[in-house]
Amino acid sequence: MDAERAVILALDIGTSEAKGGLITAEGQLLATARGGYPIDFDPASGRSEQDPRSWWRALAAISQELSVGGPAIAAICCVGQGPTLLVVDAEGEATRPALTWMDTRSGDEAKALQEATGVSGWGLGILPAARWVERNDPQAAAATRWYLNTWEWATLRLTGLAARTRSPGQQLIAPDEAAAAGLVADRLPAVVDAGSLVGRLSDSAARELGLPRGIPVHAGTVDSFASFHGAGLIDPGDAIDTGGTSGGLAVYWDSAVGVPNTWVAPAPLPGRWMIGGAMTSTGKALDWFTGDVLGDDVDAASLIVGAAAVQPGADGLVFLPYLAGERSPIWDPHARGAFVGLTLGHAAPHLARAIMEAAALALRHVATPIRAAGLRITELRVTGGTANHEAWNQIKADVLDVPVAVPEVREAALLGAAVIGATGIGWYTDTINAIRSMVRIAQRCEPNPAHRATYDALFDAYVALWPAIAPTAHRLGSLGSPRG
Repeated sequence: MDAERAVILALDIGTSEAKGGLITAEGQLLATARGGYPIDFDPASGRSEQDPRSWWRALAAISQELSVGGPAIAAICCVGQGPTLLVVDAEGEATRPALTWMDTRSGDEAKALQEATGVSGWGLGILPAARWVERNDPQAAAATRWYLNTWEWATLRLTGLAARTRSPGQQLIAPDEAAAAGLVADRLPAVVDAGSLVGRLSDSAARELGLPRGIPVHAGTVDSFASFHGAGLIDPGDAIDTGGTSGGLAVYWDSAVGVPNTWVAPAPLPGRWMIGGAMTSTGKALDWFTGDVLGDDVDAASLIVGAAAVQPGADGLVFLPYLAGERSPIWDPHARGAFVGLTLGHAAPHLARAIMEAAALALRHVATPIRAAGLRITELRVTGGTANHEAWNQIKADVLDVPVAVPEVREAALLGAAVIGATGIGWYTDTINAIRSMVRIAQRCEPNPAHRATYDALFDAYVALWPAIAPTAHRLGSLGSPRG
């Protein structure tokens, strides 16, 4: 198929919504569509589940919308949230709701797997959640044929074929190791590399998605890895703010450097490592404030304009964005958010400014020990919905004291899925060539030296706050937690 006239259908199963895009070989995003779905989230119990049927309905609607009058689709590649566990039967139907990456109930299982395999953290993937299902939902486990990640589940639904995806440099736990740790090992499908051809769009999936049958479907990966590609990360010192619901920072380096309270793992490019951390709700916090606190009739864009007019530091107001516990760098699932420094002089724009600054302060909180370990951050690529706001991008540049670059395609996970698909079907010889050809920078923000002293002081206050209020916050948490 002629790459000049065909496109990749890129799909992303996110935490709060699915997205799709038609992307050319040059990285041009021709059209997008999205569809949301609920999440069953209970911080008190640690439960965070979703119904995969809602994902499929969203993907079908997205595909139908994008396929009307559009160009020929050369391949499909789906990425998604993770590690999120899907337990499905032999027909690909879920035997229970999916356990999302926000679910915290499998902590004991993670410890047991680490002891049995020597693998920890991100490397365990969905296996702690799978072990939790086997121990706590034996009826669902007994009906289960496959343990899958979101993107692997999507590929199964699209093709009828189950595959376990591996990115470059990634070490997956072998089935015999999983069995030794107490898991049913034959529920792990055969391993394929990200970008490889898994199969072709089945007749039934084609009917539901409104697409021609037989389109090649290539193995995807977790959406954060796809975002690294879509943001253009290649060289040591390249860094990304992943945006989205949770937020996170990753820095590419040419060797594995251990940094306290962060993770280190092979990057999805040969010869590269990523060092960083992921938060839980820095990206979601402003949505919570505008929707749940102020009401859905509030225009978020206007609120951000008002926040941009507030002086750096929000007139002495700081926000802790721990609305769903926190991961990096404090690693406390029972952490709680807080506004500190409120006065009668503060109004909604001040609180919005504090929330926006907190997203940047959280990035700096992760970046500080990374820099102390000798790594440099040469440029921060910002992605996702927050990247659409110049004021927010400038705040991040000022708080981290580093240049910020905004890719032309803000939906980096979609572009990354297209990078993977374009390489898989042979439009490019390798992923690096695809990234260099498909990713372009639309805007840059330089840090403002006049704001450095204010943000240094604000960061010191931010870091000191959680240790000071943690005992009280934990006691409040024991009184009960509202449903999220």
